[in-house]
Amino acid sequence: MSRPTKLFETYKLGPIALANRVVMAPLTRNRAAPGTFVPSPLAAEYYGQRASAGLLITEASQVSQQGQGYQDTPGIYSKEQVAGWRKVTDKVHERGGKIFIQLWHVGRISHVDLQAGGAAPVAPSAIRAKGKTFVNGTFADVSEPRALELSEIPGIIDDFKRATKNALEAGFDGVEIHGANGYLLDQFAKDGANKRTDAYGGSIENRAKLMLEVSRAVAAEAGADRTGIRISPVTPANDISDSNPQALFDYITDGLNALKLVYLHVVEGATGGPRDFAPFDYTSLRKRFSGAYVANNGYDFDLATKVLEANAADLIAFGKPFISNPDLVERLKKGAALNDWDKNTFYGGGAKGYTDYPTLAAEPAE
Repeated sequence: MSRPTKLFETYKLGPIALANRVVMAPLTRNRAAPGTFVPSPLAAEYYGQRASAGLLITEASQVSQQGQGYQDTPGIYSKEQVAGWRKVTDKVHERGGKIFIQLWHVGRISHVDLQAGGAAPVAPSAIRAKGKTFVNGTFADVSEPRALELSEIPGIIDDFKRATKNALEAGFDGVEIHGANGYLLDQFAKDGANKRTDAYGGSIENRAKLMLEVSRAVAAEAGADRTGIRISPVTPANDISDSNPQALFDYITDGLNALKLVYLHVVEGATGGPRDFAPFDYTSLRKRFSGAYVANNGYDFDLATKVLEANAADLIAFGKPFISNPDLVERLKKGAALNDWDKNTFYGGGAKGYTDYPTLAAEPAE
């Protein structure tokens, strides 16, 4: 029996008809081909298995080599990568699904071994994050970054623009800009990481500038109705912080709303941690943004149902449950037990813990 909820209602996301309001959140899996960073041959099956979600958002994919921060994450800047992603979108579409790619520049959360010629990672300011990255098969401290020159910023925007063009060529239904979790756009926005004194530092307006300029460029390429963005106002992920996140993200959301982006994907609380990590009024963002509000972080069936019923969100993004439950939508509908995930196979490896989690249909009857 289906359980009463809005979660399984269809939803019109701009021009795209979603089968339900369940979103598969972006999940880094570190299985791209080493050296070329082409999505794994298994990626098409992995995403295809999960195509019953209303919308799939891929793992974060770097817009340039400079934008890479972890071992074996996929890119969206080469012809080979575009061809690899095309296999993924074809499989998802063949199974009736819709899929956006998440566009990523990690900024300072990187390592010299991942950068061309062993160069320093780039950041708004030369402040090293206290944190680790995954490189050479192990977790290592992130490297000391250098501050981007003012003259380099248009190139970053162009990288996002080119990645968007590539994403459309690869058959994606749209793109999500990664503005969250302490990566480059979030680093520029938040004053814990941004100590610049030029047009991209200081005031909220200046710090928000890069995120909004990237959003404008991406929307011009993909269409605003196929462009979403992910933000995480109060997360401490990757050593990020801001002295006044409410004012900052109210301002950013007004700017994103003016660009008419199709959705705002909000990590509520600490990424993968407590939802009440710090005080923040998410309803303020909901009110300011006329597109779809995608709520994320620690949602289960009951919380999703409650939030949709209260009209506090339009879509609900589930993360880790999708790793271990390719048929999560069906399991939620039936109130069936969920498979437990295996943390040891989250990052790197092959089919084990990636494409081999069982569906209800594949399980023996009791």
